Amino acid sequence: MNLFFDESGDFKAGVSMAQQGEAYQVEMPSGKRAKVRAKDVLLQFASPSPAEFMTEAQAIAADIDLDFLWEVAGQEEFGFAELGTEYFGHDPKPHEAAGLIMRMHAAPIYFQKKGKGRYKAAPETALKAALAGIERKRQQGLIQAQYVEELKANRLPDAMRNIVHQLLFKPDKNTIEYKALDAACNELQIAPQRLMLAAGGIASAKELHFSKFLFESFPKGIGFPAIQIPSLPELPVADVQAFSIDDVTTTEIDDAMSVTRLPDGKVKVGIHIAAPGLGIKRDDALDAIARQRLSTVYMPGDKITMLPDELVDAFTLAEGKVCPALSLYATVDTSDWSVLSTETRAEGVPIAANLRHNDLDGLVTEENLAANAGDYPHKDDLSLLWQWVQVLEKARMLKREAFGLRPEQNNRVDFNFYVEDDVVSIQRRKRGAPLDKIVAELMIFANSTWGKFLHDHGVPGIYRSQGMGHGWAAKMQVKMVTHAAPHQGLGVDQYAWSTSPLRRYTDLVNQWQILACAEHGVTAPLAAPFKQRDADLFAIVSAFDAAYSAYASFQSDMERYWCLRWLGQEKGDAPTMQVDAVVLKDEIVRLTDIPLVIRLPGMPQAARGAQVRLDLLRWDEVDLSVEARVLEIQQANSADAVEELDEEMQEDLLEADAEPVPDDVAGPVADATDK
Repeated sequence: MNLFFDESGDFKAGVSMAQQGEAYQVEMPSGKRAKVRAKDVLLQFASPSPAEFMTEAQAIAADIDLDFLWEVAGQEEFGFAELGTEYFGHDPKPHEAAGLIMRMHAAPIYFQKKGKGRYKAAPETALKAALAGIERKRQQGLIQAQYVEELKANRLPDAMRNIVHQLLFKPDKNTIEYKALDAACNELQIAPQRLMLAAGGIASAKELHFSKFLFESFPKGIGFPAIQIPSLPELPVADVQAFSIDDVTTTEIDDAMSVTRLPDGKVKVGIHIAAPGLGIKRDDALDAIARQRLSTVYMPGDKITMLPDELVDAFTLAEGKVCPALSLYATVDTSDWSVLSTETRAEGVPIAANLRHNDLDGLVTEENLAANAGDYPHKDDLSLLWQWVQVLEKARMLKREAFGLRPEQNNRVDFNFYVEDDVVSIQRRKRGAPLDKIVAELMIFANSTWGKFLHDHGVPGIYRSQGMGHGWAAKMQVKMVTHAAPHQGLGVDQYAWSTSPLRRYTDLVNQWQILACAEHGVTAPLAAPFKQRDADLFAIVSAFDAAYSAYASFQSDMERYWCLRWLGQEKGDAPTMQVDAVVLKDEIVRLTDIPLVIRLPGMPQAARGAQVRLDLLRWDEVDLSVEARVLEIQQANSADAVEELDEEMQEDLLEADAEPVPDDVAGPVADATDK
């Protein structure tokens, strides 16, 4: 006797060898024997053989018209034999009954199983809905297949044009567009970003990096809503002729300086900071814009400003205007360059000149300052400031050493990026040049002085602190706190970012607090926008840290991209390119001519500071990778150079100690650079 049975939804036939109680010992056509429960047996038949039986049953199943079978079945529950009689017009033969069962079982949208050999036809509405779903999936499958073919031919389907960024950066994996992109990438063995570049969904590698950043950090776009320029209070006009020092590309001019010679031989140095805090108020519409962005985003050749251009124009310290400013005046005794007193006040400041590094760096050198040589604007003022800031720097270095740190190295090189029509130039600038040092030291002095000013008035602010942890890495980490704390790296007792309110929200917050102290004195804790232990202040610190980190990472990626573009420009048609580099640490080197850091796995061991000659084989602007081989390793540099590299590693290799520095200026201290 032969049996037709159900084995977990899989229908089989075999020869019954023996029966023991409620189970059969069945031999399958393959010769394998299996135990089959009696309740799973649907049919018994004598002939043909099980193998022929299954072939005939499958042929019957394939020939059954499901729609007609569903109509014949009616709406009542039935057994397969009953339906077989209706459908075939006679009592079904075993192979016909088996084919009928197999067909119904394979079509659950038509027939619902109700028990052993029993079924019920699906309701008409449910069947129509299911069939519509199947047809929809079939059509989607055809469309998806069409998309795949278009993508494989490097053509972007129209349906994908408006969702390219979503497909690349945050895809919905259930959509046919994503499934098509994924299938095409798998067939072509290519990354989605590269396929989108080939198909025209992304115009260039630069747009790919920029679009990814905007998608993640500016999902609503980078445009500003319409704004109204705020009215300003009547301000006294300062009796000074202030000047700023910036790169030629700088538009957000935050700071300027002035020198007033007093009758008693002393001098009053003014540090003048743009004062948007006089017009923007906490929780107003402009504050909401600034707080949402938190900082200007810098990249070579471009930037995304924190504030709308018209608001920047209203407060930037532009030449020829009397600008609202928060001024810090320091009365200095030139006999020993000691600070006798400081004063903070809000006022209108006449801006006599916007000096530019590009015009003056070659003139304002240490040698010319020492010899009183050269002819350039504000020469006497710059000479006096140069003398003072050297004293300020020396005092910081003594305090830094007291904290257990080495003096700063001023002989490292910084790099400026300039991009025009997608052609990049990268210029080396030695860190610690006089103009850089003048600006940086004055800003450090202002941020430290104002930090103490807030603390003395009992008003909270946002401070930068370094060196409070345990262990070397923790000591090098820069943290943001809401109380005065030392910044050991800078060699100051406190450091509150306050000198760039046009491009950093923390500085705008601190400016509000400083203005409250200057106006209200001892009652400032009651009048300041932010009170002690204000939860909103902690929220600002947390949000700023996250945003600033993301912006810094993007800036780093874009600088690396433009370094690779520079390599392409310099290489021309040559198959490879040979360059010089210096060993930073283990297998990490940095090119000499541009700030491109490369990891070389398997590089022969070389001392830190050693000069190496590299052959750059290839580089990729999409994943920002570089392949190179070492041609030659030269002797390590002097101990001074190695010490300099130690300093650089703290800034270049530790994210905790890194600051995103705008490409328009490089100052002597990364944490103090305010341009």
